[in-house]
Amino acid sequence: MTFLLVILTILNSILMVTGQTLWKLGASGKEIHSIGQVLRLFLNPYIISGLMVYAFASVLWIYILNKGELSYVYPIQSTAFIFALIIGVSFFKEDLTLTKVLGVLVICLGVIIITRK
Repeated sequence: MTFLLVILTILNSILMVTGQTLWKLGASGKEIHSIGQVLRLFLNPYIISGLMVYAFASVLWIYILNKGELSYVYPIQSTAFIFALIIGVSFFKEDLTLTKVLGVLVICLGVIIITRK
C-alpha cells in the first residue's frame, strides 16, 4: 500500500497544481475592485473547472489520509512545488532561477528521504 500511497499523493499534488493553474488562467487580467467583480470571477469557466478539480483532489486526499500516516504523506504533497515550477516556467513563461532550481532539488531530496521507510 505504501507505493500506491506515494503515487496517489503525487497524483493529488498534480491535481492541486492543475486546479491552481486553472484559477490563474481564470483570474489573469481581471479587475477585482468590488464584490460584484469577485462574484463574476466565480462564474468564469476556468475558475469553475479549477474548483471541480480541487473538489476531486480533496476527496482523493481524504482517502489518502484514511490509508496513510499524515507525517508520511503530507511531505510528499510538497511535490506540488515541483509541478508548479514546471507549469510556471513552461506555460506562464516565468523566470527559472537558480534559487528555484535548488529549492526544487531540496524538495526532491526531502521526498526521497521521507518515502524511504
